[in-house]
Amino acid sequence: MYYCVMYSKELLKGTLQPIILNLLKDNKRMYGYEITQKVKELTNGKIGITEGALYPALHKLEAEGVLRVEEEFIGKRIRKYYMLTKSGTSAVNEKLNEFSDFLTTIQQLLKPSLS
Repeated sequence: MYYCVMYSKELLKGTLQPIILNLLKDNKRMYGYEITQKVKELTNGKIGITEGALYPALHKLEAEGVLRVEEEFIGKRIRKYYMLTKSGTSAVNEKLNEFSDFLTTIQQLLKPSLS
């Protein structure tokens, strides 16, 4: 799914959708390779996303109506840009809040307060 220097695939499962949605929220529209490079850049190479993981996630989000696609000709090639739909914009906050709450819960579980 992912390749990475620091983290196991098992730790990264379930993080791809929030990552994609947050990047699109911040960057308005991106194409697949651009997403993979931005993740690599923002994590200093600690997380890499393979095409085999990225495109099924993008297609799933598109099928759910969260993303829409615009195609542009770049030379002789077609580049697909992914953007949030109106419902996708509201889904971003929902997904990010859910993920943030999950991280907080995991931190509480792994480091319970000393009483």
